[in-house]
Amino acid sequence: MMKLSWVWIVIAIAFLQLVTGFLDFNETELSLIEAYDFGVSKLNYNPLMVGLTLITSAGAKGAVCLDGTLPGYHWHRGYGSGANSWLIQLEGGGWCNNVRTCVYRKKTRRGSSTYMEKQIPFTGILSDKAEQNPDFFNWNRVKLRYCDGASFTGDTENKAAKLQFRGQRIWLAAMEDLMSKGMRNAKQALLSGCSAGGLASILHCDEFRNMFPRTSKVKCLSDAGLFLDAVDVSGGRTLRSLYNGVVGLQGVQHNLPRICTIHRDPTSCFFPQNLISNIRTSLFILNAAYDSWQIQSSIAPPSADPHGYWHECRLNHAKCSASQMRFLQGFRIEMLNAIKGFSQSRENGLFINSCFAHCQTERQDTWFAANSPEIRNKAIAIAVGDWYFDRAGVKIIDCPYPCDKSCHYLVFK
Repeated sequence: MMKLSWVWIVIAIAFLQLVTGFLDFNETELSLIEAYDFGVSKLNYNPLMVGLTLITSAGAKGAVCLDGTLPGYHWHRGYGSGANSWLIQLEGGGWCNNVRTCVYRKKTRRGSSTYMEKQIPFTGILSDKAEQNPDFFNWNRVKLRYCDGASFTGDTENKAAKLQFRGQRIWLAAMEDLMSKGMRNAKQALLSGCSAGGLASILHCDEFRNMFPRTSKVKCLSDAGLFLDAVDVSGGRTLRSLYNGVVGLQGVQHNLPRICTIHRDPTSCFFPQNLISNIRTSLFILNAAYDSWQIQSSIAPPSADPHGYWHECRLNHAKCSASQMRFLQGFRIEMLNAIKGFSQSRENGLFINSCFAHCQTERQDTWFAANSPEIRNKAIAIAVGDWYFDRAGVKIIDCPYPCDKSCHYLVFK
């Protein structure tokens, strides 16, 4: 009965989003993609549930969520060979780019710890089971909750709207708190993140590396964080417009890598394609070549498709016309061009599969299971592990859709 209740809750939320225009992606408290992921995790697995820890020291530092509440994380302690190894997973969940959407967001788990789940399931890269997470199951695994709306990079406020944009301070307060709880002794560390958290793992990668001695093995992983500065179906740039609002509203420009901002405008430096070649720390990029979120919210959002020509296609790739598929193939090529310089480094890793998907590390079925997505017979978990532990160089790019038969496609009704 409990499982069925969760299903109906998820369906009800998804329906409510549709009828209230929630797919105007500026308001991303719970996207359809997240609802889908939550349903899969809840129904098919029996995951470890990990409680929320609020960072009590954050308040004095002004490191607070949009509504001024304390930020938090979920931590499952490592043991055995993983006792001094740390995996930090930065939560995703879109962005807010104006006062209206940020005010809305602060009444949700994406802007206030008041609304955060007190326990969350640890699946995929966060799983505590060796058969589900062979390389990281006994590490200290931390999920840092996302409540600032700017990928942990803003630092300003809007007093009139009672909004605190303190993502950078939250990031620093969380790292300081975890350092005091043993992370300073880490022999191995991996900063990872999904979606907006995947972007954050790129933005904070070198900063994270510099928190540890040179003798520590420190790397970064971005899952579904390769957001492209791409042209949408109307010829505009929907995502650039959104990012411009985020950067301007939340004071992000002060916390972007200077190696980028001395050459480009701040909004351009919020796009990972303009950052990844200059990151000094070893970085792994995991992305679907046909990223479902980018298709729905950047390439073919309703605002760029007023007549609904793309409506069916954006929800289900099987309903795309030949011309629409050519457009999406062009998007894949743009993604591959964006990683050309990055891929030249021997230290970096790549796994670009030709799936209509988004966030593949946290879901058990896509991270490591009997029928997980593979490229050249290598599952995502094995590819990431081989790269992290230097067992093999990993730069794997799939052939174009529809050649990959191992994909777990996201299809929305």
